[in-house]
Amino acid sequence: MTLRKKHRERSQPADPREFRRRRVLRIVVTVTVLAHVPFAIAAAEAGRRAGLAPLSALVLAFVLSLAGVGLFFGRAKNMMNDERRPLWRTFLIDVPYFVHWCACIFCVVPSLAYVVIAPLVRLAAGAPVMLSSSFFLTTYAAAFVLCTYGATLRRYWFVVRRIDADIEDLDPSFDGYEIAHLSDLHIGNFTPLSWAMRWARAANAMSPDMVVITGDMVTSGTAFHEDIATFARSLRARDGVFIAMGNHDYFGEGEPLITLLGEEGARVLRNDGTRIERDEKAIFLAAVDDTWTKRTNMDLSLAARPEGMTTVLLAHDPVSFPHAAMRNVDLVLSGHTHGGQIALPFLARHVNMSRLAHRYHLGTYKSGRSTLYVHPGLGTTGPPIRLGVAPAVALVTLRARRSNTKARE
Repeated sequence: MTLRKKHRERSQPADPREFRRRRVLRIVVTVTVLAHVPFAIAAAEAGRRAGLAPLSALVLAFVLSLAGVGLFFGRAKNMMNDERRPLWRTFLIDVPYFVHWCACIFCVVPSLAYVVIAPLVRLAAGAPVMLSSSFFLTTYAAAFVLCTYGATLRRYWFVVRRIDADIEDLDPSFDGYEIAHLSDLHIGNFTPLSWAMRWARAANAMSPDMVVITGDMVTSGTAFHEDIATFARSLRARDGVFIAMGNHDYFGEGEPLITLLGEEGARVLRNDGTRIERDEKAIFLAAVDDTWTKRTNMDLSLAARPEGMTTVLLAHDPVSFPHAAMRNVDLVLSGHTHGGQIALPFLARHVNMSRLAHRYHLGTYKSGRSTLYVHPGLGTTGPPIRLGVAPAVALVTLRARRSNTKARE
């Protein structure tokens, strides 16, 4: 065995999840470095306009770009293990940094387009081929303003969505049954408990029959488990609070969180189900465990379901929907995608980042008698930003004898 091979084997982590995290980190760092090239040009132009000599402006641009890349490492490490930090540090240092980082990312595509198209246009016009650094400065400034809104106000303001889910053969006792649906809370440094309590108050104000949370209550680690338990304790519903686990809930130790939630009266369903009764009639509520950590067992989740009983399934990842539809599950409530967190305003269902990776990415879908609702989430992962996809508290109402599912805001 060569020395190089031995070194490679020693440097690879034994945990496959850690190996994947390192690989993702390398990719994101590479993207971060490349995204700071347009920023460097913009910074040099800003320095020149401020009266600096050309060389001084270039030095300033280099130092700022180097700092922008260097600061990314600490922020990325924090996201992989979300430990408690002072609130002032998060909102006065970390959030502004990610505003800058997102602005750099936003500049990549228009900058590339400009570098390719502008010379061709000038050649066609018979003009000398040259690029204007003012373009990069203007693009970065516009992106910075947009990302400031996305990282602050757009993340903080949430909406209430009301969804009618049409269920075939729904017993009249459950016609109008209301489920407050919360998902992807990601309670942590970027999404403090005070924000979550606003969501709880909104859900409680609806006086729902049931509250469900479809996973990703935490971003990573265990430092915020107590906050999540406090949030769950504040929720009110006639038939209780039911929870499905998400992949981020296992980015650390999931079992302590499950124990805390149980102590607060919430019921965590892990490949399990239960009957919800009304006037001696019942529907079946089930939940599958996390798909990413390979804990999902659809058959076990539905094992106790009586034949022909109306079924609602909690599944953090909407990838489970086709399997649920094959088993005649009437309604699947999911999350996971966040609607991409970035989408085209007013057309978020059709143009959003999550379409790149998910077949079911936002809103309602139908397959035979089965309906899927993919929640846009409340918190964020990765960069703390939302644009075009508002955080939402959803109220899903079961409706009998209708032919399709529609959503209204």
